[in-house]
Amino acid sequence: MIAFGPVPSRRLGKSLGVNNIPDKVCSYACVYCQIGRTLRMEVERRPFYEPEFIFEEVSKKVEEARMKDERIDYITFVPDGEPTLDLNLSREVEMLKNLGIPLAILTNSSLIWREDVREELFDFDFVSLKLDAMTESLWRRIDRPHKSLSLERILDGMLEFRDDFDGTIVTETMLINVDYGDELERIADFLAELKPDKAYIAVPTRPPAEKWVEPAKEDLINLAYQLFSERLGEDRVEYLIGYEGNAFASTGNVEEDLLSITAVHPMREEAVEELLRKAGAGWETVERLIREGKLIELEYGGKRFYMRALPSRRKP
Repeated sequence: MIAFGPVPSRRLGKSLGVNNIPDKVCSYACVYCQIGRTLRMEVERRPFYEPEFIFEEVSKKVEEARMKDERIDYITFVPDGEPTLDLNLSREVEMLKNLGIPLAILTNSSLIWREDVREELFDFDFVSLKLDAMTESLWRRIDRPHKSLSLERILDGMLEFRDDFDGTIVTETMLINVDYGDELERIADFLAELKPDKAYIAVPTRPPAEKWVEPAKEDLINLAYQLFSERLGEDRVEYLIGYEGNAFASTGNVEEDLLSITAVHPMREEAVEELLRKAGAGWETVERLIREGKLIELEYGGKRFYMRALPSRRKP
């Protein structure tokens, strides 16, 4: 399927997906990939589908959505492989712009060192860049890139792209069950230089390519949040841990509100107390959620924080 959705996305609102790469051609073979193992490792750009065919398929979906009065906030290139491998990307973007809907792309950043790729990414309104590691060894262990790729060139390409890009730029860092050492500090320092509009912290929420992969522990996720926030500000860091639904909604149910907020941001103890006070609820709500394995208590910098427990770590 070339076009799918629109689907709800916390990053993009209502997003209409474009699958411009067949399953699964990629420059990476990430251990956590929800699509599965990479079938063809490639770094040379080539055509996959005719741009006219992609435009026709997306146009049909847009028309269907309009007939149903469904909103589309972005048309998003989010395929079964790396979207910038598509040699026709520029032509596809040029055609899709005629639909009058902002364009987004989720890329693993692997080809951003190429000037032609950076030039084509400039035509998007929203660009999401993968940033899983700053050291070669961890990058190769987690993302398992094509042997010809250089992490240093990719990081330099990201900074060069940022200097000239006028749209929205976000990063996504996937955290899994490996030893990060001081890697999170290095990533945080790079983010301070890159200055993304938002830095997302993600964990695997669907079956990964490799069975040994699990989400990082909550204390590591919280540490990443705190370090990234120190460099960028709390309003520019968010979790992506699988709760797209009512993450920003006030339900009138203090328990649901607490769980949905802490799925996006860890909450300080005093903020939780204020939320409970406004709802006329007591601290026993928090204690019960902790007992039930739905909420977890963490410490950082001498302060107490609360975040939603990951489903995969919940006791049966």
